Amino acid sequence: MRDTIDGAVFKDMVINAALNIDRHKQAINELNVFPVPDGDTGTNMSLTMGAAMNELMKSCPIEIGQAAEMIAGALLRGARGNSGVILSLLFRGLARSLKGKKTANASEYAFAMSEGVNAAYKAVMNPSEGTILTVSRLAADAAASAAEMETDIEMVFNIAITEGHKALAETINQNPVLKKAGVIDAGGKGYMIILEAMLASMRGDTIVFTEDEAGSAAAKEKAIFSEFLTEDITFGYCTEFIVNRETEKNPSDLRNFLGNLGDSLVLVEDDHIIKVHVHTDRPGDVLTEALTYGSLLTIKIENMREQHTETIANQAAVNDEEAETEHVIAEPEKPIGVVAVCVGEGVEAVFMDLGADMLVSGGQTMNPSIEDILLAINKTPAETVFVLPNNRNVDMAARQCIHMTEKNVIVIPTETVPQGISAMLVLDPEGEAETNTTNMTAAISAVHTISLTYAARDSVVDNTEIREGDYLALLENKLLCTKNDFFNIRDVITETIKNFEPEFVTIFYGCDVSEEQAGDLSAHLASCLPQAEITTVNGGQPIYYYMISVE
Repeated sequence: MRDTIDGAVFKDMVINAALNIDRHKQAINELNVFPVPDGDTGTNMSLTMGAAMNELMKSCPIEIGQAAEMIAGALLRGARGNSGVILSLLFRGLARSLKGKKTANASEYAFAMSEGVNAAYKAVMNPSEGTILTVSRLAADAAASAAEMETDIEMVFNIAITEGHKALAETINQNPVLKKAGVIDAGGKGYMIILEAMLASMRGDTIVFTEDEAGSAAAKEKAIFSEFLTEDITFGYCTEFIVNRETEKNPSDLRNFLGNLGDSLVLVEDDHIIKVHVHTDRPGDVLTEALTYGSLLTIKIENMREQHTETIANQAAVNDEEAETEHVIAEPEKPIGVVAVCVGEGVEAVFMDLGADMLVSGGQTMNPSIEDILLAINKTPAETVFVLPNNRNVDMAARQCIHMTEKNVIVIPTETVPQGISAMLVLDPEGEAETNTTNMTAAISAVHTISLTYAARDSVVDNTEIREGDYLALLENKLLCTKNDFFNIRDVITETIKNFEPEFVTIFYGCDVSEEQAGDLSAHLASCLPQAEITTVNGGQPIYYYMISVE
C-alpha cells in the first residue's frame, strides 16, 4: 500500500516506463494500420519517453512537482510524431496540476491525470475517439472515481489500468480504420504500457537496466544536484550494489530492512542477483545486511552532500554555456524566413535553392522532435518564420512551437514534399505574412503527390490485402494500389497521372533507385503524357523509391 508519491518515486516510475516502451516499441509499431516503413508510433513514443529518461538520469528530484516539471519539459522538447506530442501534453497537464507539491496522494494524482487529458484534448484539432485520447481519458476518469473512496495510490493506478485496457479493447470498434484492419489503437497501447510500467515501479518490480539501456548520453554525464539544496538531503550516501544470491533468504526482508535505514529505495531481483539503490546515512549497516544474502558483485557509495557542493558551481557554468549555445534566438534581418522538414540530399538542395533558411532532417523515415523544429525556427533570422512540415505526422509537433518562441511562426499544412516545394514557389520574401499564407495554402491544394514505396509487413488496408515486400503506390498518402511487380504498378501510376491532365510532372527518385531506372520511368511517362513537361530530380530520399509531383 502506498499513500503518496514523491519526486524520487516518480522519477523511477517514468524511467521504468521509458525502458518498457522501448522494449515493446516494435510490437506497438506492428499495430500501425498502414504498413509503410516510416516513423511509427512505437518508435516515436519510445524516443519521446527516452528524452525524459535521459533528463531524469542526470538529476535527483526530491519533490514530485519538481520531477513532473522536469519530465514535462523534456517530453515537450523531445516529442516526436503526433503520438509523442500527445504524450507530452498528457504529462504537461499533469505537471501543471502537481506544480509546487512535495508529494501527491491518490486524489491529487488522479486529478492531475485528468488535467493531462484536458491539455491533450485542447491541443488536438478535431480529436477523434478510438485513439490514445480516449484511452487516457477513460483511464483518468476511472482513477478519479476510485480516488473518491480509495487512498492507496497503487490501487487507484490498478483500477485506472483495468479501465484503460477496456477502453483500448473498444478502440477497434470506435475507429473505422482500426475496425477494417482488425487492430487496436497503437498510441493507446503504448499509453497502457507506460501506466503498467509506472505501477510496476511503485510495487518494486522495476526492470533491471544497464547504463547503455538507460541512455548513453545520460550515463556519461555527472549527476546534477542543483535541483535541490544541501540541507534538503535527508540521507547523505547514495548506495548502490548488486548481490549474487547464495542463500534462500527472501529479498522482501531486505527491502523492509533497508526501508528503515533510508529512502529512494529501489530493489530489483531475479533468480540470480539482487540489485539495490538506496539513500542512507548508514551504508556500512546496509552492506553488512546485504552480505547475509550472498557475495557483493558491485558496490558504489557516493557522499551526495559533498558531491553537491563540489559540482553545483561547475554544472551551473556548463548549463549556462549550453543554454547560450542551444537557445540563441537569431535577430531578425528580414521579414520572412522558412524552415522546411525534409530528408535526402537532392530534396534538401531543392528547398535551399528555393530560399529555405533552415532544414530539419526528418519526415517519413524519422519524425523530428519539437526541440529540433524549435531550434531551427529560433536560428532563422526573420520576424515571421513559415514552417513546412511536409508530413502529416510532423504537423502537430511544428504547431507546438508557435507559442514557444518570440518569433511569429506560421505552419503551412504541407503533407508531402511536392506540396512543400509548391508552397516555396509562390512565397514572396518581401510580401506580407497574411498574403503569403493565403498563397502558399492555395498552392498546396493544386499539386498531387504519388509516392512509391514497399510494404514493411503484411496488412489489410481498405479491404486490400497487402503482403510484406510488395510495392505500394500512394496518392496523397492514401493507398492507390499494391502490386508485386514494378511494371504493373507503374502502369497504374501512369493512368492515375493521365487522369489529372497535368502540365508538369516532377519525379524525385530515392537513394535506392539508379539514374538509369529513373530515366526509364521518365521516358515511359513522357511517351504516355506528350502534353506534360517531365522533370527528373535525384532526391536521394530513403524508403520512397519515387515521389512524383503532378501539377
